Amino acid sequence: MRDIALPPLYAASVPVFLHALQRLHDWLALMEAHATRADIAVDATMRARPAADMFPFGVQAQIVVNFTLRAAFPLAGQARPDYGDFPDDPDGLRARIARAVALLRALDPRAFAGGEDRRVRDRAGDADVDLPGDVFLRDYALPNLYFHLTAAYIALRGAGVPLGKADFDGLHAYPPMPGRAAATQGPNQGDIQGDIQGNQA
Repeated sequence: MRDIALPPLYAASVPVFLHALQRLHDWLALMEAHATRADIAVDATMRARPAADMFPFGVQAQIVVNFTLRAAFPLAGQARPDYGDFPDDPDGLRARIARAVALLRALDPRAFAGGEDRRVRDRAGDADVDLPGDVFLRDYALPNLYFHLTAAYIALRGAGVPLGKADFDGLHAYPPMPGRAAATQGPNQGDIQGDIQGNQA
């Protein structure tokens, strides 16, 4: 049963971050299946860019994962954890996601209480950010998370991976896309799905 007493700042951050990580996790299987069908190296897709002057998929995905920790921990009044060192391949990215999920799930929701008034400092490109917790989440953390998640999605689509809106939000359902079996269309149940659902129960 959903706990309606969760601190608002927790409810607006950690479950959102976990959902984004689930989507990214599920895209990896689709990326690998596409590489097999197209007879291309999966490393080439990891290097695909959403635009010529933007980071490739692998880097965009790492930023998504790391940003969930970079945002959640200071909102809870805790130091940001080390991001870890993982191989730059799909399995390394899966391990990075799994570690982030575990760290996020370990956060005590009660630590977010009153975090709206807690100052959070970060670096935004060449700018320094110093904001109250609720403004940090609304105006900085969530836009950045979805910017890089969208960039990762665009990189995969540009590389030919058959992703659609259903894969982006995990809620829509449409007829199968070309080059993709009907059984895999729509919301997926990845390895971390149970953990994420448990976090929101």
